Amino acid sequence: MIRLRIAAAAVLVLSPVVLSAPGPAALAVEQHRAPSLSQPQAFRTPAEQRVDTFFSAYRDAVLQGEPEAARMVRQKYLTADLNARLDRWAQANDADPVFRAQDVPVGWTVAQDSSGAGHTAVLLTEQWGDGSTTPVEYQLRLPDLVIDDLENAPA
Repeated sequence: MIRLRIAAAAVLVLSPVVLSAPGPAALAVEQHRAPSLSQPQAFRTPAEQRVDTFFSAYRDAVLQGEPEAARMVRQKYLTADLNARLDRWAQANDADPVFRAQDVPVGWTVAQDSSGAGHTAVLLTEQWGDGSTTPVEYQLRLPDLVIDDLENAPA
């Protein structure tokens, strides 16, 4: 009987400690929600996260001087039609078709924009070393979040 009381008391005393301590699942969620280098934001929509992940991977490949890796990133996240249009844009403008410039942005932010007709839009704002910014609008298909359009945002 005494052992049962001691065990029950120990459970009651330790319960708040155990309940308040984050378990492995809670730590994984906190780490997953950690802010990225691109934007300190605790919560992103799936579309914002998709654009941010694409842009980050593409930028890393370009900065590492790996054009084939950059092309593979584009193939993974963009439709074949958009890739073909971006190749034409790059030739016509003598600039990177994703960055819409000859340089690589030093930072960026993403923000959910409008949704409708099976698509959602995300506004990615590129930040440049001189302090200027360039807004680029990404369009994603809602069913699979594949990026099927990107263009300079209207002024």
